[in-house]
Amino acid sequence: MSKELTRNEAWELLCKWNSEPFHLKHAVTVEGVMRYFANELGYADEADFWGVVGLLHDLDFEKFPEEHCIKEQEILREYGADERLIHAVASHGYGLTVDIKPEHEMEKVLYAVDELTGLIGAVAIMRPSKSVSDLELKSVKKKYKTPNFAAGCSRDVINRGAEMLGWEPDDLISRTILAMRSCEAEYEKF
Repeated sequence: MSKELTRNEAWELLCKWNSEPFHLKHAVTVEGVMRYFANELGYADEADFWGVVGLLHDLDFEKFPEEHCIKEQEILREYGADERLIHAVASHGYGLTVDIKPEHEMEKVLYAVDELTGLIGAVAIMRPSKSVSDLELKSVKKKYKTPNFAAGCSRDVINRGAEMLGWEPDDLISRTILAMRSCEAEYEKF
């Protein structure tokens, strides 16, 4: 029997497999961004689920980077997690480590914002404020075009994610900045 995880259960599970502040901060960032988009895109009644998906999307990355999006499916199944959650978190590795295609709008958002939140975060910490609160699209675009900057954040994945959503990349970046502003107090605790 599968179950939907509460936020507390998801956090406990995340902390069982992750201890690095960087990974925990990224998980909380993506959780907040996913909750924001759930509300913005008309899925407010599923905001908790979208948040749990964001929180757990990199569950296996710290301990199993070579099996990312593969091992987490096994861990979540052993835990008894809902197949909908398993599909959602694994789908953000589409075309990279798995062939599980993002289907639901929520999965497409996760695919699009995972790498982008890292890039936006890297731009923000370069600013005097070290915050997204005063970050503008033009600042992110400038760094976006610099391949060496936050080189681990795939521009190809971000562009494919925008395309999946039917959004222009600038729109995706602008909306993700707003999403990160909405939850900055939570992820800045790390």
